[in-house]
Amino acid sequence: MRAVLLTGHGGFEKLVVREDVALPVVGSGDVLIRVAAAGVNNTDINTRLGWYSKAVRTGTGEAGRSAAASADDGGWSGLPLGFPRIQGADCCGRIVDVGDGDDAARIGERVIVRPMMRPPVDSWPLPYWTLGSECDGAFAEYVTVPATEAYCVDCDWTDVELASLPCACSTAENLLHRAGVRAGERVLVTGASGGVGSAAVQLAKRRGAHVTGVASSTKAGDVLNLGADAIAPRDGDLVETLGGESVDVVVDVVGGPFWPGLLELLRHRGRLVTAGAIAGPIVELDLRTLYLKDLSLLGCTYQEDEVFENLVGYIERGEIRPTVARTYPLREIVRAQQEFLAKSFTGKLVLVVE
Repeated sequence: MRAVLLTGHGGFEKLVVREDVALPVVGSGDVLIRVAAAGVNNTDINTRLGWYSKAVRTGTGEAGRSAAASADDGGWSGLPLGFPRIQGADCCGRIVDVGDGDDAARIGERVIVRPMMRPPVDSWPLPYWTLGSECDGAFAEYVTVPATEAYCVDCDWTDVELASLPCACSTAENLLHRAGVRAGERVLVTGASGGVGSAAVQLAKRRGAHVTGVASSTKAGDVLNLGADAIAPRDGDLVETLGGESVDVVVDVVGGPFWPGLLELLRHRGRLVTAGAIAGPIVELDLRTLYLKDLSLLGCTYQEDEVFENLVGYIERGEIRPTVARTYPLREIVRAQQEFLAKSFTGKLVLVVE
């Protein structure tokens, strides 16, 4: 089959498109999926670069690459990543085979795959593992996943639109779930034009929150069209623009030098939830702000089962909509990642698997 192999941590040269990769083996309890489309995510690039290494202190992207990143801690878990690896956490496709003795009635189903899967891999120490990281993912014509992780979705979305959902939307929903966002609360979303940010805007509005998105002036209209009530300029002083103690929840995927100001925005007993650091992972924290305002800081990776199950329901009931900016054929993965890093779009980029 055709697949993109990640051969090690490094630049684009580590992405190798091959036509002779062996088909994945379908074990008991598995399904084999013919991939139709696969979304592009920050985590794909971060993993390729080895950005998760503690030695890296800069923001995400090629410019932040560090020679100190190594195979020893370049993956998100802090454990070595096995190479070659087929990446791709976002998968939409059709089931074409099942394991011996498994439910053959599922053959033909159009499914999306929960990126953060449950069954453990060998001696894997965590209660979850991720598609395209601890196992081969969707940057290929075929992928094998546990049958329990393949969700049939009854909707009129295209394959490309469905492939834009799993990673970014589940991350965004998990951020809101962990923060306990409620109707009437004021929520600030940083990086509001990106995959996770644009999903968080929609999902927070679905919960009845008042949403302010942080975005550039060129993307402000796009974010407002997603449902944001207001826009705060990306390069401005957020405290000056919005006022101190003006929001209940900050949903942050940016980090970096502007992070301390986010705490100033929070009201007493406010919550900040984070699942990214595209502007840099090292931030300054004044502990007095944290404890005197009784703030809660929540890091979000693990997702409870209901998070992905709820997303499927939102799609089927028409409560959210896809935000696909552009598509590329799988063989042009480097061009797609270059466009991703240029940040000249709103929403998601998706690879079409021919």
